[in-house]
Amino acid sequence: MPPWMPEDTVAAAIREAAQRLAASSDTARLDAEVLMAHALGATRSELLLRHMGGPVPAGYEALVMRRIAHEPVAYIVGEQEFFGLPFAVSSDVLIPRGDSEVLVETALAARPRARRILDCGTGSGALLLAVLSQLPEAHGIGIDRSPGALAVARANAQSLGLAERTALVEADWHVPCWADALGGPFDLILANPPYVEDDAPLDRSVRAFEPAGALFSGPEGLDDYRILIPQLRGLLAPSGLALVEIGHAQADAVSAIGHAAGLSTQLYRDLANRPRVLGFW
Repeated sequence: MPPWMPEDTVAAAIREAAQRLAASSDTARLDAEVLMAHALGATRSELLLRHMGGPVPAGYEALVMRRIAHEPVAYIVGEQEFFGLPFAVSSDVLIPRGDSEVLVETALAARPRARRILDCGTGSGALLLAVLSQLPEAHGIGIDRSPGALAVARANAQSLGLAERTALVEADWHVPCWADALGGPFDLILANPPYVEDDAPLDRSVRAFEPAGALFSGPEGLDDYRILIPQLRGLLAPSGLALVEIGHAQADAVSAIGHAAGLSTQLYRDLANRPRVLGFW
């Protein structure tokens, strides 16, 4: 720190917070800066350019303590960027991950003229709203069994100016006739169902804070695929495509579920060349 900068400045508080966060975060400095920007009501760029020598806001320490307890930064600040768009998040929804952008990119490349889109397990609405943002003539339905998740998705549809083209419906593919009121068929189906094994070793920030119902799917992580995938054929238009996110070791098992249901499959990989999405038609 420059000798002219007092010890109680924003810069000093960020430095100290980063040191304390190092034991619980691999991105300690970034976390400290994002939390400070949030406490100041500023962007991170504004923080670095204008606020480093200023006084520390009163709420900063409480934010740092929450992160020390492994709470994800996205939940603390209430927002996560996905596909270049800002999404509100809460503990009712999974935090959108960059890896899931592969599904959005695949959807846009494979069905650029899609007009009717269904998102199964919409959560924050990230997949559906990201696709709709790029297809101005398309309309979408997002389903979720969680009323809390649907409330978050509705807020995101509104804030992104997509509410008029988005319907958000409480539905559960485990329940018979769940899709009867959706008015299919669909040109494009998106799904990021629960696919984590019940006893999978997960970071504390995930297992303790993200919604278990959106994560876990039986001892092999395949229970939801076994229920949802056989129902896809009845939801797809004749030239429709369903894109389903998978765990990195699940491509063969989930493909087999699709083949048993009479569906053709195609695998799509992420930027690290890991299996990430299966297409079904």
